[in-house]
This record gives sequence, structure tokens and C-alpha cells, in this order.
Amino acid sequence: MNWPVPRPGLVIRYSYLWESEARQGREEGVKDRPCAIILVLLREGEHPIVRVLPVTHSIPADPADALEIPLPTKQRLGLDQERSWVILSEANDFIWPGPDLRPAVSGDLSTVVYGMLPPGFMAALRERLELRRRAKRLAITTRTE
Repeated sequence: MNWPVPRPGLVIRYSYLWESEARQGREEGVKDRPCAIILVLLREGEHPIVRVLPVTHSIPADPADALEIPLPTKQRLGLDQERSWVILSEANDFIWPGPDLRPAVSGDLSTVVYGMLPPGFMAALRERLELRRRAKRLAITTRTE
């Protein structure tokens, strides 16, 4: 298979498993959604580990829990016109490529990628995420194969 190379800032289509779903014993996400790769850990001789943050239309109860994606960025990525946020309170870690990557077009692996987030947005995302990590307000769900 010819999967795209994972890198921070890449927005992918992924079956995200919310922390609340994992606590209920679920192993599969309920819905495929855009997710932003925030971290890629390279391991010699092994597949990389990727950390993703989910994108949602749900307005966060606490503005510190998310960063809104500007409409021009959403348009460039080919996403819908509704307001969307990258959630900063939780993440999924998985071995790339994992079984939860989803092509937007059946059988076309290149369509798991929507595109890249702009550098300025990524800088703001990293800064806000680091504050959450230091405050121990980031829940990470490790996915298995």
C-alpha cells in the first residue's frame, strides 16, 4: 500500500475514538472525521507513532478546549462551510498507518489526506496544546490494531 507520509499539520480522515467512548469500552470510533496530526514519533526500523487531534462542529463549552479553524482554511482543505474547532483536550495515538484511517474515496489511499494546516495556525495550536499538557489537561487514548 502507498500511504501518505505523516507529518505535523496534515489533516487526515480518521475514525477518532473519543476518551468518553474509550472509557465505555469501545475500541472503534463512531464516526469518521477530519483530524489534525500534531506529532509524529519516528522509531528506527518501526512504523511511526502519530498523535491526532479531532475536528468537530460542536462549540466547545470552554474556549480553552479548542481552536477554531478559519473558514478560508476549511475551504482550502475541502471541508464544509460550518464552523469547526480542533479539540485540544484530548488526542488519539496510533501506529501509522493504522486501521482507522479512512479514504474519502473508496480504495484511493491518497484521499485520507485533506491537506495541511497553515504554519501560523499550527504554531498557535502547538502553543495552546503545550499549555494544556503542562497543566495535565490533555487526555491521550492509545489505539491498538
